[in-house]
Order: sequence, then C-alpha cells, then structure tokens
Amino acid sequence: MSLNNNQSSQIAQIIDTGFSEYRRQFEDISSGAKQRFEQALWQDVQASGMQRIDLYGEMVNEVTERVDQFRRAENIDQEKAQEWEGIKAKFEQLMPQRTDPELAETFYNSIFCRTFRHRALREQRMFLFSSTDSAPKVLAQDMYREYYADKGVVRMVNQILEDYSFSIPYANKRLDVVNLVRNIKENTDFRMAISADTRVQILKSVFYRNKGAYLVGQLVNPLHHQPFVIPLMNDESQGIYTDTLITDSDDVSIIFSFTRSYFMVEAPVPAEFVGFLQQILPAKPLAEIYTNIGFFKHGKSVFMRDYLQHMEDSEDQFIIAPGIKGMVMSVFTLPSLDIVFKIIKDKFAPPKNMTKAVVKEKYRLVKIHDRVGRMADTQEFKHFAFAKHRFSQELIDELLAVAPSMIRMVDEYVVIEQLYVERRMIPLNIYIDTASDEQLYDVIDEYGNAIKQLAAANIFPGDMLFKNFGVTRHGRVVFYDYDEICYLTECNFRKIPEAMYPEQELASEPWYSVGPFDVFPEEFHVFLAGRPRIAKIFRQIHSNIFDANYWKSLQADIEDGQVKDVFPYRRKKRFLTT
Repeated sequence: MSLNNNQSSQIAQIIDTGFSEYRRQFEDISSGAKQRFEQALWQDVQASGMQRIDLYGEMVNEVTERVDQFRRAENIDQEKAQEWEGIKAKFEQLMPQRTDPELAETFYNSIFCRTFRHRALREQRMFLFSSTDSAPKVLAQDMYREYYADKGVVRMVNQILEDYSFSIPYANKRLDVVNLVRNIKENTDFRMAISADTRVQILKSVFYRNKGAYLVGQLVNPLHHQPFVIPLMNDESQGIYTDTLITDSDDVSIIFSFTRSYFMVEAPVPAEFVGFLQQILPAKPLAEIYTNIGFFKHGKSVFMRDYLQHMEDSEDQFIIAPGIKGMVMSVFTLPSLDIVFKIIKDKFAPPKNMTKAVVKEKYRLVKIHDRVGRMADTQEFKHFAFAKHRFSQELIDELLAVAPSMIRMVDEYVVIEQLYVERRMIPLNIYIDTASDEQLYDVIDEYGNAIKQLAAANIFPGDMLFKNFGVTRHGRVVFYDYDEICYLTECNFRKIPEAMYPEQELASEPWYSVGPFDVFPEEFHVFLAGRPRIAKIFRQIHSNIFDANYWKSLQADIEDGQVKDVFPYRRKKRFLTT
C-alpha cells in the first residue's frame, strides 16, 4: 500500500515530535551544567557529557521505531524510498515554526538513513543540502550583553563579573578585577583597541566544559574585532575565581579545538549562536563550531556539504597519507583538504591481536570521553562514495589489498562501507625530523604533556611511538592512534624485578611473569631508541613517565574520585590568585 497525503503528514509529525523531544532533553542536560559547576560535581560533569552524546542515537532509534510501527499499522510498504518525497515536503512545512530548522533537517536525515540503511539517498527524499538559509533571526541584545569602556575599564570589568554571577560568591572579586585590568593594560593590541566608542559583546550563555566555565565574547570598534575568553574556575572551598584572560586569536581557537570534548552551553537559536562564534573564529570550519557546542551530528552534515563543494572546486587525487603505515588502519587523504580518512584493515599484522569490533569500541571510547585537548575527534561515515577518477591507482590497490571487505566498486565510484574522518596533522615523527632546536624542545615537552594529560583523564595510550601522535597548526601534540588505548585504571603498572643472575638479563624472554594488563614504564625507552638527542630532552623534562610509582599515584587519584585540572591554555597564562 502506498502512502497518501495524510499519512505523509503523520510520519512527518512523528519525526518532528521526536526531534522536539530530543532537543528538550539536550537542553535540559546542557542547562544543568551551571549547577554542576557551582556544586563542583565533577564526576557528574563527565557522566552528563557521555549522556548527551548517547542521547542522539537513542532518540533516532526510538523515533525510527515509532515510524516503523505507524507504517506497519497502516500497512504501508516498507521498501518504497521514493514515497519519502512526500514526507520530506510535509516536514519542510513544519520548519518555519522552528528556531533550529537546520538541526531538524539533520535529524530527519538520520531517520531516513536508519530506515533505508544509507541506501536510496536522493535530494528529493532527504536534505542532502539544507533547505533553510538560517534560523529565525534573534535580536542581538537577546543573545549577548554589551558593555562600553567610556566610563573606564575598571568599572566595565566589575560590571561584567557582576552580571555573570553564580549561586556561590567570587572568592576575591576585587583581585579578579585587578588581574583582568592589569592583563588588558599589558596586552598592547587589546589595550590599543579599547577607546570611548569600543563595545564589548559577551554571549549571555556561559560555556561549560570539564571543570571550567567560560565567558566568550569580542571587543568591537570601528576598526577592529578582537575575540576573547574569560575562563572561570571553582575553588570548591572559597568560591569562583577568574583564571586568566585569553585574547590571542590562536589561543581562543585552541579553546574551541577539535581535540576537546563538547561544550555544555544553552543555544536556543543555534544558527545565530554559531554565527556569532564564527565572527570570532573566522578560520574555524562551520562544521567544527556546531560540533564544539554538542551538535556533532549536524557538524557531520555540514562537513559533508563542505566536502562535496570542495570536490567540485578541486581536481587533485586522493593519496595514501604520508608517514609510516599503520598495522590496524589504512589512512588516505586529499592534499588540498586538511582531512584524513581512516579504514579498519581486514587483518592486523603481528603483534596486533584484536578484532575489528574491539577497534570500533576504542573509537567510541574516544568519542564519549573527555579528550582534554589531546585526542582528535572523529566522525564515522558509512557507505561513503568517492568518485573513482579522484583515487590514485596506488591508493585503490592499497585499499583492495588491506581492506577488501570494506571496498566496493560501483560503476564510477569507490564505495567504502565504513570509515572515520579526522583533521589532518603532521605526524610527530616527520615533524621532529625537520624541527629547529627550539621547536624540538617545545614539541618533545608537548609530547610528554600529552601523555600526562591523557593519563590525568584516565586514558593510557598504549603505543607511545612518535608515529601515533600528530602536531597541530598551533604546535600542540595530539594522539590519534586509538587501537591500543584503555582506561589508565585498567593497567597494572610494575617495576621490572631485578635479575637473580646475569644469564637472565641476556635471555631472549623476560625472566619475570607478564600479565595481560601489566605495563612496565621502564621499558618506555623503546620509543626513544635511536634518537639520543630527543631521549636526553625527554628524560630531562618528563623523567617521571619512566617511574611505575608515578603512574600508580595517578591511578590512586582517579580511583579516589579526583578529576584533574587540564587547562586549554598554557599554565603560564594563569593569574596569580593570591
């Protein structure tokens, strides 16, 4: 039985109602961030982040089942994808009443793809491209607060802190004002930009992530736009304090990095909210900004649209990504696009001993975990079709050799059943080969910091070879090879027992027992083998990484419920709080 007009309307309404339910729950979780921050409920902060990520898939499953139940009850043919043209038309009629139509379109697409298993994708049946230019306009004064410096910077800063108060007091508001004003005066670019006609615009919604709250805004005058972020912390015993003032554009971009988990922030009109953020982050892709505030599925949609546009505007071919080939993943890239595509191989070379299911679970762990700026976010795609003529023959041969079960040749397309997409970085092993002395010192320090900050977030990378880390355009070191990661608390860190006699040390096999979760930090010197200059720097800065007791102390803190401070900016930028 075919769909009639009324049935199309009813299915569209089921999807719209389900999306509204999803948005309500999403906003409930996000709005609870303020209370969690005020009460220092750091364990709840982490749990709510995972809950919000899982919410989308749960609601898509639930709404898809509601649609299927309706179709079964109405005896509607389950296989006629073309009949969704009518459903889409009815769904579009519901959009003018929404403040988040672009997100609703993405939700509709998810229902369609779940129903037809990513088959029959046509613009007439789903929103391959958005049908709405933007969300309904919101008045500027409804989205941000505006301040003027005409009566002095001290008074303006004091008023900002007054307006962004919490249920617990500032620990020392006077000191916060002094720190902020001094920082403004010491920052030449920022100080010079402030004049009688300067406006300071700060989004009303506070951004929450991990243990921090962030005021996000821009300084505006006729000649200048300057982004800034004011991070706030909760002392837990004395109250709220201002941790620093971030005014450098690159530092602001790092706070919104693709290597960090998603902010909790209330954004009732997402398109307008994202538009403001794009003003202060002009180099950051729109897809990443949506993802930054928790709309990762819509970020994925925007990425796909940008990707299709880039393919129309470019002619270069996909190639095998530079660097040492991985044992678990095959990685390729398009030189003109700062993205890598990763496919799980069919078979893993020794000593890798795991299944595809385990690798997929590792990538899910990274998705839901606090990445503390040290793990790249990934987007998973299924049935991704590439134009065959854009693939180098070397790449086609490579993929067919290592992952034949994942590749299909369909007419003029290469279809990959499942792949992961990440931002492209310079592999650390390649970066250090051409680094200057200063760059080398900084990047090795960053490398050690990455390992330590991952550990503080209860993540043990497993394989710490340089090839498994990348360097971002800001010089930050990021881990991106996830097949051996695990929770730090799952590891059994041990010191290598002393040999009873010399022959034991010379034997090819260890003279001591090794369990499946045993880790011997003394053996970490292997990843520095053959690089004595780097080994010297690393041991000078991060010698405790080779000490089993260091790792055990981190485990004890985590098991005690402690959540470590990991800042999205250098510690040297922090204010003195006394």
